[in-house]
Amino acid sequence: MNIQIYHNSRCSKSKQTLALLEKETTDLKIIEYLKNPLSFDEIKEILGKLAIKPIELVRKNEQIWKDNYKGKEMTDVEIIKAMERNPKLIERPIVINEQYGIIGRPPEKVLSLFA
Repeated sequence: MNIQIYHNSRCSKSKQTLALLEKETTDLKIIEYLKNPLSFDEIKEILGKLAIKPIELVRKNEQIWKDNYKGKEMTDVEIIKAMERNPKLIERPIVINEQYGIIGRPPEKVLSLFA
């Protein structure tokens, strides 16, 4: 099973999720999305696997969101572009396999990928 984690090494939840995944599989690809920002199409693909709307993937407590986007009416495309320009806005950790994905909050949620 090919598993990918979109990981922020400074985030405690992301670190906990990675530790859980490493116990379950060796077929794991770690993507540090802050160091290697995601493209518009990659974000769209992740949203498809998560089966959520773009606004549900946004970290709304980030200062970038509060200063630039909060309270504005935005289309899905505009929200994805905001995440593309500002990767800190993307909720984490995200874990996906070939079919679907999960946001690892709480980290134990990702274990359902192995059920």
